[in-house]
Amino acid sequence: MSDENGSAQARFQNHAIVEVVLLLVLFAYMALAQSRMVGDDFSFTVAGAGLMALVTYWTLYTLRDGLELIALRSGRSRH
Repeated sequence: MSDENGSAQARFQNHAIVEVVLLLVLFAYMALAQSRMVGDDFSFTVAGAGLMALVTYWTLYTLRDGLELIALRSGRSRH
């Protein structure tokens, strides 16, 4: 059980670090996009849409890992 908890915790920490990096990249994109019209540069718009989809997916994936970690810890505390 402790191996599961340790690997879940390590996975959650790694995913949280990637989450922070992705959010920083998204904020940088938004800062660059302030002076542009949506659709003016199609490739820039597509890159932004893809980045937003990736951040959304990764956020949900990280939340799933966090919930798994909470479930492992609460299951351990009941025994």
